[in-house]
Formats: sequence, structure tokens, C-alpha cells
Amino acid sequence: MTSKITWAQLRDVNCAGLEGAADGWGRASNLADAGRDRVDKQLLNELRGTQQGEAADAAVGRLRQLSRNFQYVYTECGLLRTTLNSMAHEIRRQQSALQEALEDAEALKFTVHPDGSVTYPEAGEGLIDGKPMPGGTVTGGGVPGLLQPSGLVAPNPNVAKAQDIADRVVKAVRTAADIDWRYTRILRKLKAEEGLKVPDSTWADAATDAAAVRNAAGAYLNEAIPHDASPAERKAWWAGLTQEQREEYLAVYPDQIGNLDGIPAVVRDAANRDNLQLLIGKLEGQEGDKAETQLAGLREIDRQLHDGRKPPMFLLGIGDEGNGRAIVAYGNPDTSRNVSAYVPGLNTSLDEDFAKGDLKRARDTAIGTIEQEAASAAIVWLGYDAPQTPDGLGSLAVMGNDRAEQGGQAFNGFMSGLVATNENENPHLTAIGHSYGSRTVGAATQQGNGIPGVDDIILVGSPGVGLDHAEDLGVGEDHVFVGAAENDVVTKLPSKQQAAIGVVGLIAGGPFAAYMAGDLADPGDDDLWFGKDPASEAFGARRFPVDEGPELISGKGISFDAHSQYFDPERDAVSAKSITLVAAGRSDKLKVEEYR
Repeated sequence: MTSKITWAQLRDVNCAGLEGAADGWGRASNLADAGRDRVDKQLLNELRGTQQGEAADAAVGRLRQLSRNFQYVYTECGLLRTTLNSMAHEIRRQQSALQEALEDAEALKFTVHPDGSVTYPEAGEGLIDGKPMPGGTVTGGGVPGLLQPSGLVAPNPNVAKAQDIADRVVKAVRTAADIDWRYTRILRKLKAEEGLKVPDSTWADAATDAAAVRNAAGAYLNEAIPHDASPAERKAWWAGLTQEQREEYLAVYPDQIGNLDGIPAVVRDAANRDNLQLLIGKLEGQEGDKAETQLAGLREIDRQLHDGRKPPMFLLGIGDEGNGRAIVAYGNPDTSRNVSAYVPGLNTSLDEDFAKGDLKRARDTAIGTIEQEAASAAIVWLGYDAPQTPDGLGSLAVMGNDRAEQGGQAFNGFMSGLVATNENENPHLTAIGHSYGSRTVGAATQQGNGIPGVDDIILVGSPGVGLDHAEDLGVGEDHVFVGAAENDVVTKLPSKQQAAIGVVGLIAGGPFAAYMAGDLADPGDDDLWFGKDPASEAFGARRFPVDEGPELISGKGISFDAHSQYFDPERDAVSAKSITLVAAGRSDKLKVEEYR
């Protein structure tokens, strides 16, 4: 249902007034953003640094709630601004279409009536008597107001012109009425609940509000986002926007701006912090294991973003697609000369374990790297669907290359974005692959011209990278570094050929025959499931020492900890130190271990 308006009302709409109101909401949004920034970066830090105890903890809780409230005000006011600007943009287009039709009518000396009908004068000549054909009136939509006589009569040439003008007037008015109706519905919904606290249910409403504004403002903003451009082109696009345009994109499309490679880190962080709240609100209203699992991960990330930890966190990506997406940096990757990006592997997804475990690995790497050189940052990159077990038939993904190939392509896009936004003349970039993540890094090196900007590659807990020689990774074999714990079973997976022949031997002659057949299939004992063992001499990388790790089976039961402690400075100080030396560009200080 649309409201009834006349063409005169459309002509007289004050779009500048709508844009002025939008500016007012924009100023309110900016004030809320400044308030949140002061709470997060000044008040909370000062309180944590000077006060302790229950009273201080309670005050911190209240300040975090205040920050959350400011963030909600910022989001909603930003949505209001964009809604009004988008409405003015669409109405102005219809005003232009109407004005062109009215000008054409005036030039032809037609009369446009208040109801949109158009009267035209007599013109042309009759075929019989040669007299001018009479004038008449037509209405929009092709319905004539005065029918022409039938028979051998030449039509009045003004009829078609008048009909065209009437149709254009009606179309502009009807489209404007539809615009008015759509935006009225949105504006009625953009209102906050009473009270000083913004609960999760309100953020769920905010997520719905943002979706509605995005749908309405598609032509106004979304079409201009350079999704298909290179990271360098996206960076230039963002730099070319006005401050008001940037604020509108951040308010309405935080999910797209925050996950767009080539956008500066501080901008992505701001966008993703807002999108994080919208995602929490969205998942809060959903049922199912996936929503519950991802919600727990998002909440833990949100908690860490507000706990004042050092180095500072930058949320470079967040999303709920697939098994979830999350890219977190410790330290600013745009201002840091040394930047490492760690790709996790098997069973990694957006859940609480990732938010606690994988984020800690990146943070430990950042802290250790900063000890070597202050201008350093470390990233954990969950930008793909790592294989999961158990996952029915999906668990077979860990045995294949598809996830690695897809992940490698996405990783290259992200690294290309880092190259575009880093402010240093010659930054030092390191790619780190753990477990199946090392296979993903290996796949990335084989796409295009390799991983953009990467100088060094670290492989830990690797089942192979899909290649047989370190030099094939594109950075030179002296810049490929490997850590493989003695008790890490993932680094000792049999090759596909070994596994196949071993099964045949087992069927034919029992365990001993299986062992002999497998040994014949890999006489150098240096093949893994995804190619040569990166820790072998045949592969040719530089192997650094690591702790052997707990045995798989002991009196304490079964343990896979040997596969997960490479980054931990407490459980494996030598390995963690080696990783940070490489990430800091100090590999000349690295101790080297013999091949296995």
C-alpha cells in the first residue's frame, strides 16, 4: 500500500531539509562514537591501571555497559542518517524525472492538470476534410481521456507526446509514493527502548534495522562498494570518500567494509566491532548448535576486545558464514614493519576454543616478536572453512585439497590487502601455517604469483604442504622454516601411497606384511599425506628445535598436546622463540636442528 501524493507535492518536497536532518543525526552518531572511544581508551584504561578490587571491577562493568550503550546510539543514529540521505537521494531522482516531463509539456504548450492528466491542442490534418484534428486529454498509464474517432482519420500527432508526458508524471509520482511508504516503515522502526541499558534483544532489533536500511539504501551506497576491485583500488576508493560518506558506510555496511581487503586496519577494526554486536544480536535470536557455538566465540572475542590487554587488538574480519570467520591482529598491521599471519588448521572454527586458544597463539607471537622489534604485529587468520572432525562425510575434507585451495585463494587476498595498507617502505611479512593450515599456506604459494609480500614461511605441525621441495614455496628454501615435534602424530601421517599399499599388505599378510609394504612404498621414510615431510632433508627447509611434546599414549591416557604447543612460550619456549625470531626478521639468530 502506498500513500497518495500529487505531482505538485513531489515537486515541492524539500530534499535539502531531509539531508539537513540527516546531518543532525550524523552529528549525534559522531558524539556517541566519541563518547564510546573516550570510555574505551581513556576511562577504562585509567581505571584498570590505578584501581583494583570488587568496587573497581563493578565500575569497569558499568563503564563497559556505558560503552555498549554509546555504541548502540552510534549505530542507530547512523542508520537514521543514512535512511534520510537515501530517501532524499531517491526522491530527488523522481523530482528530476517529473521536472523534465513538466518542462517538455511547457515547451509543447500542453497543460498538466493537478491529477496528472495532460491536455494537448489540435494539430495535424484530417484525411477527408483536411481540418486540424481536435485536441484532447490523456491520463497516465495509457488510458486516453478523450478517444479519437475511428475510421480513416489521421491521428493528432500530439496524442503520443501527451501520453508520454502523462505516463512519466504518473511514474514519478507513484515511485515517489512507494519511496515514501518504504522509508516511513523503516523510520518508525528506528527507535530505542526506554531505559539506560541496551540488552542483547535490542541488538537483535538493531541487526534487523541495519538489514532494512541496507535493503532500502542499496542504490544509494551499496552499488559503489568496489567488491571486484584490487585491494590497492579499494584503498584508493576509501581514501577518495568524504568523511560523511565514510561514516555512512560504517554505519550501514560494517560487515562489508570490515571484511574488505585493502581497507585500512583501524577502519576495519571500527567496522567489525560494530558488526560484532550486530552478529551477537542476530545469533541471540537463533536456535541450533551452530548459533550457540558461534555466539560463545563472538562473546569471548568481545570480552577480550574490552579487557585492555596489550598489544592492542584489531578486529580485521568477523562473520558467521560457514564455520565462522574471524581475523584478529595484535598490534596495528598497517604501521608495523614486521607482520605475521597465522593460518590455523583442522577443527578450527569460530567457537570459544578458537577465541581462547588460537587468539592466544597470535598474542604470544606478537609479544615475543615485539621483544625483538617493537614495530611488530601478529595475526590469526580464520578466513576459510578448515576441515572438521567428526563431521560425517565432511570429515573426509581433511584428507583432500579443496579446503586448502579455497582457503589459499582467500589468504592471498587478505595478504594483498596488508601489502596495500602497510605504511612501511619495505615491510617484512611472514606466513605461518599450523596443521592443515600449513597445507593451506602451501596452496596459497601456488596460486598467481604466490603469497603477496611474504618474505618468510613457517610450517609447524604439518602433514605436508602439497609440495616436495621448500624452494617451490616461492620465497627461497632458506626462508622456509619448519617445526615438528617428535610426538606430534600429525607430522608423521603416512603418505597416500603408503596407506594404500599398507592396507593391501594388511589384508594379504597381516600387520608385518603391511609394515613391509608401507616401508617399500616410502624407502626414504620422508613422505607424508600431502607430499614430502617438511622436516626432512629431501624437502630442504630450515628445521628449528622444538620440545618433543607429551606422548600420544601414556599412563595419563591419550594426548594430542604435542600438536598444539608450538606457539606456547611456557610449554615450548624454544619453539615459540624460534617463531618470533623469524617473524621479527631475525632468522640469523635461529638455532637449526637436524633433519629427521
